[in-house]
Amino acid sequence: MRFYTNNRTLLVFLLTGLCGRAAAQQRPDTAMATHSLEEVIVQENRLAAPLKAANRNITIISRKQIDALAVTSINEVLAFVPGLDVRQRGPGGVQADIGIDGGTFDQTLVLLNGIKITDPQTGHNIMNLPVSLEDVDHIEVLRGAAARVYGINALNGAINIITRQPKETGAVVRANVGSSFKKDEKNKLYSGYGVGATGTLMTGNTGQSLSLNANSGNGYRYNTAYDNYRAFYQGVFQPAANHDVRALAGFVKNSYGANGFYAAPGDKESEESVKTFLAAVSDKIQINKSWEMTPRVSYRYTEDNYLYVKQNKAGANLHDNNIVDAELNNRFETAIGSFGAGAEARYEAINSNNLGKHERTNIGIYGEYKSKADKRFSFSVGGYLNYNSAYGWQFFPGADAGFNITSDLKLYANIGTAQRLPTYTDLYYKSPAILGNANLGVEKATYMEAGLRKYSGKFSYSGSVFYRQISDFIDYVKDSLPQPWQPQNFQRADTKGFSLQTGYATTFASGVFNSFAANAGYNYLSPSFKGDDNSKKISRYVIESLRHQLTAGVRASLLQHWMVSATARYNMRINYKDYTVVDARIAYQQRRFQVYADANNLLDVTYVEAGAVPMPGRWVTLGSTVKF
Repeated sequence: MRFYTNNRTLLVFLLTGLCGRAAAQQRPDTAMATHSLEEVIVQENRLAAPLKAANRNITIISRKQIDALAVTSINEVLAFVPGLDVRQRGPGGVQADIGIDGGTFDQTLVLLNGIKITDPQTGHNIMNLPVSLEDVDHIEVLRGAAARVYGINALNGAINIITRQPKETGAVVRANVGSSFKKDEKNKLYSGYGVGATGTLMTGNTGQSLSLNANSGNGYRYNTAYDNYRAFYQGVFQPAANHDVRALAGFVKNSYGANGFYAAPGDKESEESVKTFLAAVSDKIQINKSWEMTPRVSYRYTEDNYLYVKQNKAGANLHDNNIVDAELNNRFETAIGSFGAGAEARYEAINSNNLGKHERTNIGIYGEYKSKADKRFSFSVGGYLNYNSAYGWQFFPGADAGFNITSDLKLYANIGTAQRLPTYTDLYYKSPAILGNANLGVEKATYMEAGLRKYSGKFSYSGSVFYRQISDFIDYVKDSLPQPWQPQNFQRADTKGFSLQTGYATTFASGVFNSFAANAGYNYLSPSFKGDDNSKKISRYVIESLRHQLTAGVRASLLQHWMVSATARYNMRINYKDYTVVDARIAYQQRRFQVYADANNLLDVTYVEAGAVPMPGRWVTLGSTVKF
């Protein structure tokens, strides 16, 4: 398994058509036409619609796109989405903080099949998911405040991971092994491996699948060894023509050396283990031709066990989190457009030796209207009314509009609002390095965006500009270096930015090359911090966002079965040196198997993404997948 993120050959800005027509003729089940991206359905909980009809900045990463890439984790896929800042602390995707457009990791909402994975303890755990990359069908990334779409905590946007549904009986096995060819203090090569298998069984109107995955390695520097185990079950049942019942259950245990994660240099011997169990069941009921109702209940349990010194178990922090969520979503189709309405109730509780025992309840009521999508001009408007037992009532409206200049060129604009509840770590954590603040209030955001996009054809492009204002922004600050960090609400954090993406893809009827694609993307952010007297304070988050983010990639399919690709990623943070990471992949594939070789961080660049954790240098990985 590869031990670092953000350095993958993800041609995410334009991945449509990379397999090309020639590959489509050979493998029709895995190829994708260039125009099909706009046909993807965005799986919002109430008003699902084709991407072409969306009037917001949404990136779709499909399964067919993922299969063509040199990635082994969800974190690695997300790292190349414009505006996403994926900051990993440990090897093999053990922990990743994900910010959107300069926001903090606590301000990003992650969902799994529409189920909120918001962690009331800390946003550090939101990517501790029971699903592996092989379980994913596609990923939807929505930028901007999105309370009216997803409810609480979608302050800067949301990432909705949609899993593969059982379709045919069969099995897949996979394995990979990698190394930096450098040695640890015991003269052993730093290396790691990953193995996994997925089995699917279809019987009548029932489909079930079970995925098992294990990843392990001794890391890439002192105390970075890790063990990761995942199990994920899905069931699809149709007891009647108007019922579509979905069930899932998953478990993940993630254990790793936490050297430099939170309190460097004193935490050299730290260790952390995070266990998560998730279960959910939903039923999509077609009440009549115009009314679709979807009730859903879910439960999530997380145990986070952190040891400051693993040898004598000093500085132990043990946190148990329980979250129960119930939703009722409705969709009404009428002659004038679509209406969505519903309610949700959420209960969160924690029992911690550091944070104490706490609980809170959240109730949300929402409604939305979306005009007909087949007109040149379209719009939607809605709002989310929220009550929280700790923070009272709040209302968050939003609206968007789009105009089709041509059949494949669209101009759009939107405005949204949202809030983010303080985590229990923000409120109550106590250590020599961090001191919580029980008086924190909620963060509130207003987001405005305008953009232009063209998806169809060999040449595609998109561009957008945005302005975001966060009031009562929560930042960890201190007056001098010896003091502990403490979260405080400041009056305002403003961010301006723009994003540009372009891509080109073509195919060849004959010759060595079957297809060729190239892409480039650039994201720029200009944050400012206003309000209370903070000019002399040291900020932990405001100054850590990316200023410039540039990616470029090329990919070629040749001789029917071979694929080669390369990407380069340039990042410059406000408070850190700039750096460029280059990766390459070569793969050979037949209908039922694939073998590949990856060379990551070819330039052997030294850089840091989060905390005081230097990321791995050059790494080589060999892997294979076999289908039965």
